[in-house]
Amino acid sequence: MTDRDAGGALPLAGRLVVLGVTGSIAAYKAAEVTRALQAAGAEVQALMTASATHFLGPLTLAALTRRHVLLDPLELLPDERIAHIVAADAADAVLVAPATAHWLAAMANGLADDVITATCLATAAPVVVAPAMDGDMYRHPATRGNVATLQGFGYTVVEPEIGPLASGQTGQGRLAETAHLVAAVVAATAGRPVRAPDAASRPPLDPTLHERDLEGRRVLVTAGGTAEPIDPVRFIGNRSTGRMGVAVAEAALARGASVTLIKGHTSVELPRDAAVVAAETTAAMEAAVLAALPDADVLVMAAAVADFRPRTNSATKLTREAGLTLELEPTDDILAAASALVHERPGSRPVLVGFAAETGSLDRVAGKAARKRVDLMVANDVTAAGSGFGTPTNRVTLVAPGEAPEPWPLLSKREVADRLLDRVVTLLEARGRR
Repeated sequence: MTDRDAGGALPLAGRLVVLGVTGSIAAYKAAEVTRALQAAGAEVQALMTASATHFLGPLTLAALTRRHVLLDPLELLPDERIAHIVAADAADAVLVAPATAHWLAAMANGLADDVITATCLATAAPVVVAPAMDGDMYRHPATRGNVATLQGFGYTVVEPEIGPLASGQTGQGRLAETAHLVAAVVAATAGRPVRAPDAASRPPLDPTLHERDLEGRRVLVTAGGTAEPIDPVRFIGNRSTGRMGVAVAEAALARGASVTLIKGHTSVELPRDAAVVAAETTAAMEAAVLAALPDADVLVMAAAVADFRPRTNSATKLTREAGLTLELEPTDDILAAASALVHERPGSRPVLVGFAAETGSLDRVAGKAARKRVDLMVANDVTAAGSGFGTPTNRVTLVAPGEAPEPWPLLSKREVADRLLDRVVTLLEARGRR
């Protein structure tokens, strides 16, 4: 547990800590260090040397920090700013953990041939260095001299601990405990103002990056519009492109889920890593959903299902001369059928999420959510600016039975998807505890 100050605040609240990871086997502990810094209130920007990536994939730290890991001193941010300079200027502290003998030597001599040394040379923030290596390497006079040089720069060196090493020997070279590293960062920043409180001055967050908190979960998503045939060439449909459902599928994949995407008519690129099932009509989509549902942990019904279909349809193309009068009948309610199925079976049930496309008032949505016994209902006014079919953005209101409606601002559909999955994960975790 992270100690709070006398006022109850986390010791690194509001601060940005730049974490440099070099090519020691102890690099695998960087994920734990990241978590601990975040638990103390910090945002984290990770930097890695090329050799560090052999021990830990950058995606792990990217997912934890929700920032791309910087790997090259020549790297630019999307707005063309030099990435390591932005990190250096915004950092409240730089923590290099683990620091190899090679990195200590390069830093002691100002050799900016990797992104971590370049950042340390460019920053006015305090630097904390945590060496990790074989015991004989750490005792070597060259290494001891380099450590002394860094201390002469004003850097804090957190001495490695004595214990079993990767070589099989026992000696001083193990990376210091995570709690000691966080304590050193807290001490280094104590009494200093936050250097870059404005998020625009920091390396940007990437909303598409997320912790893999759906690892091992099976997520079933519907997307697109259904098409009810009039004859072999004509149908009744709607303007759905599938963009919202695809965004949910992509967000779930990024969080480690196994995703089945049941698609009607779509006009957007589909995620390559999802299992895709084509279902053009409402009846076909219902059959596909109910068949896949028993294995699902989550069902997100983002498809725009047609509410009506022709009572009869022609096996041959109708001619213009004959004219056309359509008699319509309601289609089956897929979400209601899915809800009835899962509520009837014993044991845990999947999280059910519905979507409600409305025009004007959203007053009917709470009733829909209660009637269909869903966990969450996502409602939007498709006539509102930036919120209709095919738009890259959406303005939705989240409705959960028994809770006040939660209106969200205008967001990209991917951001809507990630916020929605945040709520889904919370529900899954609560059910797991029960």
